[in-house]
Amino acid sequence: MRRAAMDRWILILALVLAAIAAVQGAGYVYRGHRSRWTVLWMLCSFLTQLVVLGMRSELRGSCPLGDTGEILLFSAWSLTMFYMVVGSVYRLSLLGVFTAPLVCFLLTMALVPGMLEVSPHHADTMDAWREGHAAFSVLAYGSLGLAAVAGVMFLVLNRQLKEAQMGAGLFRNLPPARELSDVVRRLLILGFGLLTIGLVCGLVMEKADGLGRHLIVALGQWFAYGILIGVEWRRGMPARKLAILTVALFVLSLMIFPLLK
Repeated sequence: MRRAAMDRWILILALVLAAIAAVQGAGYVYRGHRSRWTVLWMLCSFLTQLVVLGMRSELRGSCPLGDTGEILLFSAWSLTMFYMVVGSVYRLSLLGVFTAPLVCFLLTMALVPGMLEVSPHHADTMDAWREGHAAFSVLAYGSLGLAAVAGVMFLVLNRQLKEAQMGAGLFRNLPPARELSDVVRRLLILGFGLLTIGLVCGLVMEKADGLGRHLIVALGQWFAYGILIGVEWRRGMPARKLAILTVALFVLSLMIFPLLK
C-alpha cells in the first residue's frame, strides 16, 4: 500500500474514533449520564492522529505543517491534547462531547481531496525559527479552540438557566458556570502566550518577501486576542460576553485558516 493511501486510511480511523466519542457521549448525556468512554475514544483518536503526523513528518523531513491538510490535522491533534489535559485537571468529562465534533470537522476537512499533498517535498535543511513559528501557532489554535468549546458550554448552560431547564440531562452534567468561565479565561491566556511565541519565531525567521500574508494574518489575530484579554483583565467583562467573543474570534480564525498556509 502506498504511503499516501496509508496516511488517509489511518486518518479516516482517527475521524471514526472521534465520531464515536461524539455520538456515544451525546447519547449518554441525553439519558442524563456521564460517559467515561468518551475520553478513551478521544485518546485512541489522539494516538492515531499522532501516527499520521509521524508519517507525514518522515515524508517531509520536518514538522508536518507544509500544507493545509497537515495544518488541520495538527490543529485537531492539538485540540484533542488540550482537551485531555484540561478535562482531567478540571474534571470536565462533558468537554469531550463538545470537543469531539470540532475535531471531526477538522479531520474531515483534512481529508478533502487536495488538502494533503500526495508526494510532499522532503526538506534537505530545516529552519528552526520557521518550524517553531508553525508549531507554536498551531498549538495556540488548540488552546484557543478549546477555550471556544468551553465558551459554547457556558452559553448552553446560561441559556438553560434562563429557561429553567434544570431537569435536562445536559444541565445535570454541565459543570458550574463559574468553573467554565475560569477555564475560558485560562485557556485564552495560554493560547495567547503560545501565539506570542509563534509570532516572535515568525518575525525572526528568514523571509524572502517581507512579512508575508500569513504573518500579517497572525499579527491581526494576535492583536484581536490581546485586546480581548487586555479589556477583560483591566475592566472585567461579563462571562457571557467573554464566551461569545471567544467563540466569535475562533470561528473567524477558522474562516481565514487557508491564509496561514
